[in-house]
Amino acid sequence: MLEEVVVYDTHAILLRPRPFAKASGRLILLPLLPRKAVTKPLPSEIWAKILGYVFADYQRPSSSGKAVGSKLNLLLVCKSLKDVALPLYYEDIHLDDPAHLEQFTELLRVADRRWDSIRRIPYSAPGRWVHSLDLSDLRCNLWSEVCLVDTLLTRLVPLLPFLAHLVLNSTIAVSRRLVDSICSRDGIGRLLSLKGIKLASSVDLTSEDTFLEVLRCSQNLEELEIYGSGVEPLLTDIPGASVDFDFSAKPLRLPRLRKLAAISMHCSPVMFFLLHSSLPMLTHLTITPYDDVSVPSSLVPRFIERHGAELASLHLYAPKAWPTMLFPSPTTLLYTCPKLNHLSLENPLPTLTICSIYPKHPLKILSIPRPEAGFLRVLESLLPKLPALKVVRARDVRWLRAGMSSHAHVAGVQGEMRDWRQRLARRGVTVVDTAWMPQGG
Repeated sequence: MLEEVVVYDTHAILLRPRPFAKASGRLILLPLLPRKAVTKPLPSEIWAKILGYVFADYQRPSSSGKAVGSKLNLLLVCKSLKDVALPLYYEDIHLDDPAHLEQFTELLRVADRRWDSIRRIPYSAPGRWVHSLDLSDLRCNLWSEVCLVDTLLTRLVPLLPFLAHLVLNSTIAVSRRLVDSICSRDGIGRLLSLKGIKLASSVDLTSEDTFLEVLRCSQNLEELEIYGSGVEPLLTDIPGASVDFDFSAKPLRLPRLRKLAAISMHCSPVMFFLLHSSLPMLTHLTITPYDDVSVPSSLVPRFIERHGAELASLHLYAPKAWPTMLFPSPTTLLYTCPKLNHLSLENPLPTLTICSIYPKHPLKILSIPRPEAGFLRVLESLLPKLPALKVVRARDVRWLRAGMSSHAHVAGVQGEMRDWRQRLARRGVTVVDTAWMPQGG
């Protein structure tokens, strides 16, 4: 038995109870548990996936305040983990202060100057690691800060060859030099999402907008969000202000554009080119309603009619600003958008109509600002043509919490919500509040 053990385990431990005796003997110490196998180190690719899930969890709104500190702590664990986590740390950048933007730009410029042509990768780090840049919360209180941000972005964008998602502050207009910087950078074809683009609303379509150059270069664009300057209250009723322009320029080619948002924009060269361009993949549209009666130059009704055939989601949205200007929405939305699953309306609520010979509409979710008795009658008349409708959402109202008096639950908008809930429940439609919660949920 002992011989088998010695032969099996070459590292057997021998015990000699009486080392100075002539025949003390030797005892072999046998392990009670099997020898633990040596753990193989995980490849860096697996560590990158693990840390990718961790970094994605830090991006949640609930942990946004501690996200930067938590990411930095991962970089301080060890050098091997830092080499894997550092590209993930720079992958998604969110800046809310011009000073931080200036420091980040200087960091990338210094790194790019130190990069030589001997390396096998032509782009410098950490610039090549940045895939998303979010400046939506950037605070610019002075005009000098706006100019500084524009200058920094002009220098920063060429250093981000793999940038796929760019979110700008919607209060800062896009300048000509920033447009040139975006168009001339390497990897313009990798740009998938552009949001927060501030453009000027204009009825002059003879002069081409400089931002059109970006759209012509970004043929793989999937999301686009543009903000206009609205419409002046005194210019909404100018006679003869309708748009009539001979479209002879080359249309835009955006075969992958899925989501488009045009906020506070009734007319502009960019919107005009988007109107006359083929957008075969467009399924989500967010737009501010401007009717062509109050605003003769408005392209919104024509835009919805032109691209509404394949829309699955249509959101009519008017920003909360002063002075508040709300314009009527088209009444033929269900006819011009036959594939809608989600329709979000804006005040004043339109009197929706649908032809009696028209087949049943696949609408599932209807969102309105606040319930109104007049619109409830319109909705009930449409329910036979909306068999798939399951949810009606009041996005500006919240149910009263339990414990409030019975009079509070039947007064004002809460009473109107209760009436809607009772009458639509008979048709199998659930009424939810802004948090998508039914009453008592």
